[in-house]
Amino acid sequence: MLSVLTGSRAAMSAPCWFIRSAARSLSRQSSATAPLCWRLLGPGSANRRSMASKRQMDHLERTASNYRQNALYPAQVCGIVDESETVKRLRLAVHPDFSFKAGQWVDFFIPGVEKVGGFSMCSSPGLLQREGVVELAVKYTTHPPAHWIHTVCAVGSRVAMRVGGNFYFDPLPSDPSADLLLVAGGVGINPLYSILLHTSDLLHLSRSSGGRDHRIGSAHLCYSAKNTQELLFKSSIVEKCGEFPDKFSCNFHVTQQRAEVEPRLQPFVQSGRITEEELQAKVDPQRTLCYLCGPPPMIEAISNTLTGLGLPKDRILFEKWW
Repeated sequence: MLSVLTGSRAAMSAPCWFIRSAARSLSRQSSATAPLCWRLLGPGSANRRSMASKRQMDHLERTASNYRQNALYPAQVCGIVDESETVKRLRLAVHPDFSFKAGQWVDFFIPGVEKVGGFSMCSSPGLLQREGVVELAVKYTTHPPAHWIHTVCAVGSRVAMRVGGNFYFDPLPSDPSADLLLVAGGVGINPLYSILLHTSDLLHLSRSSGGRDHRIGSAHLCYSAKNTQELLFKSSIVEKCGEFPDKFSCNFHVTQQRAEVEPRLQPFVQSGRITEEELQAKVDPQRTLCYLCGPPPMIEAISNTLTGLGLPKDRILFEKWW
């Protein structure tokens, strides 16, 4: 995995001394969230937000009805890598009490930036348990939080994060086995990659326990992007398919590919959009659990196709990113 970096390659090491000191300061507060928000955003930010009019709905407003943890935790950037020409991947050392479920997102608070970002974790809960870090992959836009990540953020930058989201995969050992169908468009891969990594971690646990922990079915990923350069995490995804060939499979769909596809990716790459035929081959109304994340038009089209194939609506979970 990523491990401090220079340019597009780097080793990531997590300086966690500040996390320990932040943990001590937070533990002395009866409510961590409000004081930390106040320090990060400044006393006038709430008024400025309420006075704004005729503007695009921001992350906090769009997700107001979603589940959120109460606590807001400090974090420090301990690694940055260029995942693609337009996407930066951050590794953040987090507070010891920080926790999340595969597929969830964070409210991302940046000192001096009024707008609050919303980014899905692209790492697994297992990585958090093992190393005390989480990872985010953020595409460049002019939206202030994403713009800050691409133009200002550096190793050592400090932020705060709060976990939220109803879109996650967190099976209990007693749950029946399910076959996952993961459908991603563009940076919508982030929460699905977290789910894929979590499934891999559960498979390792199941194998080490002789199958006594979790009963894990298969996982098939349909991932669509403009070209192979924009396919995030593709090397790791291919490695997972090779590690668990009886469990994991994937198809990369490219819609505007001009360069020749690398030989190692050719078995996985298809030209054009995700087809009904591919989905039909992976749908079992009794076993399939589908997670979708991408642009709203794509999500709506895929959802309609899946229901037409007989997959119950309560087995189709989606996250729409605008």
